[in-house]
Amino acid sequence: MTGQPGAISSRRVYNGRVISLDVDTVRFPNGTVGELEMIRHPGASAVVPFLDDPTAADPRIVLIRQYRYAAGDFVFEIPAGRLDKDEAPDACAHRELREETGYSAERMVRMTTFYTTPGFTDESIHLFAASGLTAGSSSLEPDEILDLQVVSLSEAISMVAKGEIKDGKTMIGLLFAAALIRPGMISG
Repeated sequence: MTGQPGAISSRRVYNGRVISLDVDTVRFPNGTVGELEMIRHPGASAVVPFLDDPTAADPRIVLIRQYRYAAGDFVFEIPAGRLDKDEAPDACAHRELREETGYSAERMVRMTTFYTTPGFTDESIHLFAASGLTAGSSSLEPDEILDLQVVSLSEAISMVAKGEIKDGKTMIGLLFAAALIRPGMISG
């Protein structure tokens, strides 16, 4: 009997503001045992904000162009952020949209949830499409250096294809939104 797959033990190595690092001893489905370094993350929500009716011919969306130290440059992204303790993903999506862009959404529709990098982290991102936007004031954190960019959905898809958008959650969000809302937009 090899036992059920899963964690045998876990040792916390680092506890930070954004992530924690554990070294887990794990039994794998084939019965072998090994150690894995696991980054623990509370999860996040990300939003594709539509300024126009999403079913319009080529609706406009709001992107942010944010400085990212890890990338060493400004990166085009959709609004996103970490879930607070016990916060529902849709509440996080509303909060992050408002904080980063100043917009409030009348409608927030869940598109999907995905794992960012399941080889070493448990982080998942909940993707939403927001519409019925009302402008307001943003509330940026000190490390959020960004400006808003309004583009059409087709322009954003073109930016993905040309490599101008390199952020994974943004690529997934835009392509997912286009596939759901404008299926003909993504073609050969």
